[in-house]
Amino acid sequence: MSNVLARWLPRAPVWVFTAYAAATSFATYFCMYAFRKPFAVGKFAGAVVLPLVGSLDLKTLFILAQVLGYCASKFLGIKLVSEMPRQRRALAIVLCIAVAELGLALFAIVPPPYAALCLVVNGLPLGLIWGLVFGFLEGRIVSDLLGAGLCVSFIVASGFVKTVGKMVLGWGVSEYWMPFVTGALFFAPLVASVALLAQLPPPTKEDELLRTRRAPMDREARRAFFRAHAPGLVALTLAYVLLTALRDFRDNFARELWDALGYADQPAILTTSELPVAAGALLAVALMMGIKDNKRALLAIHGLMLAGAVLTASSTLLYQAHLLGPVGWMIAVGLGLYIGYVPFNCVLFDRLIAAVGSVGTAGFLIYVADAFGYFGSSGLLLYKSLGQPKLSWLPFFIAFDHISAVLCSVLFVLSAVYFWRRTRRIDERIESKRERVASPAPT
Repeated sequence: MSNVLARWLPRAPVWVFTAYAAATSFATYFCMYAFRKPFAVGKFAGAVVLPLVGSLDLKTLFILAQVLGYCASKFLGIKLVSEMPRQRRALAIVLCIAVAELGLALFAIVPPPYAALCLVVNGLPLGLIWGLVFGFLEGRIVSDLLGAGLCVSFIVASGFVKTVGKMVLGWGVSEYWMPFVTGALFFAPLVASVALLAQLPPPTKEDELLRTRRAPMDREARRAFFRAHAPGLVALTLAYVLLTALRDFRDNFARELWDALGYADQPAILTTSELPVAAGALLAVALMMGIKDNKRALLAIHGLMLAGAVLTASSTLLYQAHLLGPVGWMIAVGLGLYIGYVPFNCVLFDRLIAAVGSVGTAGFLIYVADAFGYFGSSGLLLYKSLGQPKLSWLPFFIAFDHISAVLCSVLFVLSAVYFWRRTRRIDERIESKRERVASPAPT
């Protein structure tokens, strides 16, 4: 069957190819979340005293351990993902998932608090999956749409696998074995999805012409790219740190937030509330596909992310003024958050590389941002647990939402101005070279 698909896909109509690529990448990353997020629905009552840290409740310790593993994998991914040959990606995905499931098995066996080390093992390979999957999609004319579809997977999957986790708890499975059992339910579908995803052909010559050729980046290539665009990349990375911290907090403590809002007896709200968020984020990002000029698309993406920051702050203000109900607020703040967050994982860096005309891979930039983003997420968890232990989850989330919205707005504006000027200078240099080549040599 693989040979049939390999021969058929390059000749398939664009809409068929797009649907196939979107479905297989969506399914792969959707299944991955079953190995990462189900444990977040466990209560894990109790606390532990750590040297130099102090007292932490077990759930915060477990979340922090997984995030630290995930964060470490992002730093490793800067090298591994950007240098990964195309033909090894599928096998790498399956091996990463197998190691992650092994970590969940150990989590069920090893007593707390030492079980936290098993979640580091679990998170370490999972952080590589996004870049490996996106590597099949980037550098294509339809990459904007494919990337948006891939991002929808983690918006919807997070709530869905938590619902499945609650269902597994209802079977009488302990909360320590629940993450392993939930992952086992999704292992076979994940392997099948990866096998189908691996049949995608590389980008065409037309794709390379319009979106720049994509190739692995060695250490010197990565350093040269960063030095050439450092001010804009630093601004974007700082904004992503804030967005990742806020997004991860909302995701990891969704149960606590909904409980505080009065929805403790409605577990389905974890999934149903994310459906409009996913649809809105998909539509907003997919609209970027209609902008052919990469420089204008890059500016439009910055405007979209700025609008997301404004939406998170304004919806929270409306909720605090009792002008917006809790469900409407959680959906609105989630939509604004993901409108700012999602472009980093698909269209932003894909368009940035095309706009500046550099040969490379978006995976490198995604992993630079992700590495520092999850480092910030870890810092926020520690600050909440140690610096504000008496402040409940909901007021803390609201306060950080306001702070991140203001700072992100400023950083998005600075980045937009920088890259607009940068791409104009690049165009001017290219035009100058063309004029010199076209002008006749003096006699």
